[in-house]
Amino acid sequence: MYDEIKQAAYDAISELLAEAKPAKGQIVVVGCSSSEIMGEKIGKGSTPEAAEAVLSAVLPSIAESGLYLAAQCCEHLNRALVLEREAAEKFNLEIVAAVPKPKAGGSFAAAAFLAFREPVLVEHVRAAAGLDIGGTLIGMHLKDVAVPLRLKTKKIGEASVSAARTRPKFIGGARAQYE
Repeated sequence: MYDEIKQAAYDAISELLAEAKPAKGQIVVVGCSSSEIMGEKIGKGSTPEAAEAVLSAVLPSIAESGLYLAAQCCEHLNRALVLEREAAEKFNLEIVAAVPKPKAGGSFAAAAFLAFREPVLVEHVRAAAGLDIGGTLIGMHLKDVAVPLRLKTKKIGEASVSAARTRPKFIGGARAQYE
């Protein structure tokens, strides 16, 4: 079962990165409800093993692409994000004090906190792309103009999957020219 979860997560992140084409050094946000993956209501059936299966698929893909993973916590930590200290410093993000746990922050964020070299929590990022597994509401952490992506991978376990890329704002009105 966890191998299937890992494969679906790998497929979803691969599709996202191929379609969104984030530039090296940018942030990709992933929100993941292990409860939803296992067929439970979000926040009611946290499963560290499912979260670790997803993390083991998405983290290497993101890192190999020269990107930073921002792992979104659950609502108990106000959807703060686990990020490598290097990324927080690069983007001048304020670090906050908390350590996510499976029942307070979520299993995915807790797994990321343990897997990262120098994990920190930040309240907000402006990610170039994102993957939402199980309706975790990652939109608050994307850049202003988010464009939904329709991935072939629709589910990871029992959790629905949605994704987005971002683009620069169009400004200037009718006379403006865009590339």
